[in-house]
Amino acid sequence: MERSLESGNMTRVQEFVLLGLSTRQGIRIGLFAVFLTLYVLTLLENTLIIYLVCSHSELRKPMYFFLGNLSCLEMCYVSVTVPSLLVGLRSSPCHVSFTACIIQLFLFIALISTKCTLLASMAYDRYVAICRPLHYPLLMRPQVCLGLALSSWLGGLLVSVVKTSCIASLSYCGPNVLNHFFCDVSPLLNLSCTHVALTELVDFISAIVIFCGSLLVALASYVAIGRTVLHMPSAAARRKALSTCASHLVVVGIFYAVVLFMYTRPSRISPMDLNKVLSVVYTMLTPMCSPVIYCLRNREVHVVLQRTLHSRWVPSVRTNLAHS
Repeated sequence: MERSLESGNMTRVQEFVLLGLSTRQGIRIGLFAVFLTLYVLTLLENTLIIYLVCSHSELRKPMYFFLGNLSCLEMCYVSVTVPSLLVGLRSSPCHVSFTACIIQLFLFIALISTKCTLLASMAYDRYVAICRPLHYPLLMRPQVCLGLALSSWLGGLLVSVVKTSCIASLSYCGPNVLNHFFCDVSPLLNLSCTHVALTELVDFISAIVIFCGSLLVALASYVAIGRTVLHMPSAAARRKALSTCASHLVVVGIFYAVVLFMYTRPSRISPMDLNKVLSVVYTMLTPMCSPVIYCLRNREVHVVLQRTLHSRWVPSVRTNLAHS
C-alpha cells in the first residue's frame, strides 16, 4: 500500500510485509506451537525470578538486583519480537504498518542496548565481589547499583532514539517485503531507496560504543577475576569464586557469541536465512535459558525457590486433604 508524496513523484511505503521463518503450512503449524510454548515459559520463568528477588530479603543483594532487572528486560524483549513471529506463523505473511514497524524497531534497539550494558554491570559486580571483597559493600552500595541500572535503561533509550530517528527519516519507495520475522535494522536499510551512508555510520558508531564497550568491560572483569582466582591459596576457594560467576559467564558467552557471529560472518553464508535462525537464538532462546542457567548454578536461589514452593503448595495440599 503506497501513498504519493507531495514533494515529488516518489511513493512512500505505508506498510511492510514480514515473510517470517517459513512459508510451508505444515512447518508453520509446528513452529507456532513450539514458539508459543517457549514464549509462555520465558514469561513464567522470568516472572518467577522477579517475584523471588522482590519478596525475599536474602536475595536483596546487588547480584540479584541486576538479575531482577535482566529478567524484567527479557520479558519486554521477547514481547517485542515474538508476537510478530507468532502472527507470521499463524497467518503468513504478516502485514505491519510503517509506524508499528518503527515502534517495534525502537523498542528492540532500546532493549538490546540495555541488555548489553546490564550484562556489563553484572560482570563488574562479580569483579568487585571476587577481586575486591573488602570494598564490595562500598563500591556496590544501593545508590551505585541503582545508578548503574538507570544508566543502562536510559542509555539504551538514548541510543535507540538516535538510531531509530535516522532509519525512520529514510525514504522507502518499494518493495516493502522484509525477509525477517520482525523489523530489524539491516532488512530496513536494504529496502531504503535513498542513501544510507550516514545511517550506517550512526549504526556503526553506536554498535562500537554500546556493544563493543560493554563487551570490553565484561572481558576485562573476567580477565581480572581469572587472575585473582589463580592466585587463591586453596581449590575450595577457587571453586567457590568461580561458582558465583559461572552462570553469568555462560549467559554472556552465548549472547555475545551469537551477536558477534551475526555481524562478522562471511557474507557468502546464506545471509537472511542464517540471520533469522540466529535472531531466534538471541531473541527467544537466551531469554528462556537465562533464568534456568542462573537457578541451576545458584544455591541461594535454590533454597528460596524450594522454601517458596513448600510454603505455597504444602498448606494447600493439606487443606484439600482435610476437606476430602
